[in-house]
Amino acid sequence: MAYYLGIDIGGTNIACGIVNDNCEIIARSKVKTNAPRPYGEILADIIRGAKLACEEAGISPSELDSVGIGCPGTCNQDTGAVEYSNNLGFVNVPLRPDVEKALGVKTFLGNDADAAAYGEYCAGAAKGAENAVVITLGTGVGSGIIIGGKIYSGSNFAGGEIGHTVISVDGRPCTCGRKGCFEAYSSATGLVNITRDYAEKYPASLMAKLIKQDGRISARTAYAAMKQGDEAGRIVTDEYVKYLAVGIANVINIFQPDVLCIGGGVCNEGDTLLVPLKKAVKEQVYSKNSAKNTEIVICSLGNDAGIIGAAMLHRSCK
Repeated sequence: MAYYLGIDIGGTNIACGIVNDNCEIIARSKVKTNAPRPYGEILADIIRGAKLACEEAGISPSELDSVGIGCPGTCNQDTGAVEYSNNLGFVNVPLRPDVEKALGVKTFLGNDADAAAYGEYCAGAAKGAENAVVITLGTGVGSGIIIGGKIYSGSNFAGGEIGHTVISVDGRPCTCGRKGCFEAYSSATGLVNITRDYAEKYPASLMAKLIKQDGRISARTAYAAMKQGDEAGRIVTDEYVKYLAVGIANVINIFQPDVLCIGGGVCNEGDTLLVPLKKAVKEQVYSKNSAKNTEIVICSLGNDAGIIGAAMLHRSCK
């Protein structure tokens, strides 16, 4: 049995897992990222987390077949450097060579969203597909593109930023500096902003009352109100699905993947989200009369996707 180490570097935690040939996590560890701080300190904790996972599995690093790292930002797969990661404060840091030297094992590096998408492709909702797109609706919109079983990251390793395609010209400001990005409307943050706008417009609504009761707005607020028959909640969820469908239809029109997976907390709504979303997308895709259309499904691996995908990066890099 071969063993692979997957390292998923997040803004909060560095999650490590030992993964076998069946894409099963057999041991794991977690250490705090505590970013931003000096690269050397974060690197030391990455190595510590890797060794802890090996100890948990009862193996030494020398017994690993390979190591894979999923890291936020632009990851140069030729040099192994993280060229830029805003969340971590990395600028041209030699992450792959440093980890490879410390552990003595062949190491691969990729963007964290790409790694998570590859995890779904290897062992999750996109398993069995030849071409797939995975979109994660979180604080932002993460995405990964799999073409012919390989991660597509463009000629400069910064491709696949679906969240920063514009779906509303001169629309809501996005953190990237543009206006009207898919992320500004379809992330969990975008849903919260739409909810806030309509709660102010309909102060007597159940949705507004739920916000006062909870003392906060979440991505669940509008859906909770809608399920209780609240009109303002229905307006918000309809608007959210409208924008989400536009972005997803654009992706399907460009890539025509076998499957498009969506993940993130808002997907916990299940069919309440998925049924109207599929209907809206079907009305917009160019291929609606094709004999084979893209299947839209919800991701199945949760936070494990990043670990599994990172561990399996050796497959995509062959």
